[in-house]
Amino acid sequence: MIFIRTENWKSYLRLYPVTSLLLLINIIMFLILMFNGGSANNETLYRFGALINEGESWRYVTAMFLHSGFDHLLFNCFGLLVFAPPLERLMGSWKYTLLYLLSGIVGNVLSSAYNIQMDRMVISVGASGAIYGIYGAYLYIAVFQQKLLDESSRKTLYAMLVFGIISSVIVANVNWMAHFGGLIGGFFVYGLIIRLIGKRR
Repeated sequence: MIFIRTENWKSYLRLYPVTSLLLLINIIMFLILMFNGGSANNETLYRFGALINEGESWRYVTAMFLHSGFDHLLFNCFGLLVFAPPLERLMGSWKYTLLYLLSGIVGNVLSSAYNIQMDRMVISVGASGAIYGIYGAYLYIAVFQQKLLDESSRKTLYAMLVFGIISSVIVANVNWMAHFGGLIGGFFVYGLIIRLIGKRR
């Protein structure tokens, strides 16, 4: 089972530097929000880079590092902490970084396009799109690179995806389009990366 973390914190930092950095950025940005009006304050979120339907393109990136409420931060950081490390080791740091950022951007772009189409003004934040991109990469591995995943890890992935998809739809105030967009983005971005650049040896 690749999703069981047994490393101590020193080993974790050494083995998964990008994941550790992403966790640190999320926590720092959350603290900055808390000391500048609160993480649930829409004006504060917008000022620090939240995504709205239309606006500056840089918000597709900055919104990934903001979270509305401690439970939002905790849920996403847990996903990163537990499930992301094996993928960073498999891909290598810079390709993993590329996958994470592109998946999050795809999720945010599709979310923004959907909200514009539905004529809804929505302020969106969170790393969920990028994290679902990681799940999308694992889904690609489970389908096309089965030797890289043991059976228990594959079953855990499928259960996690089913739970994630259902909760994305039924839980209130969840940006389900960012989740689905990130999942699709991660699936295809991972496939492109290993074909164009090659997977880590």
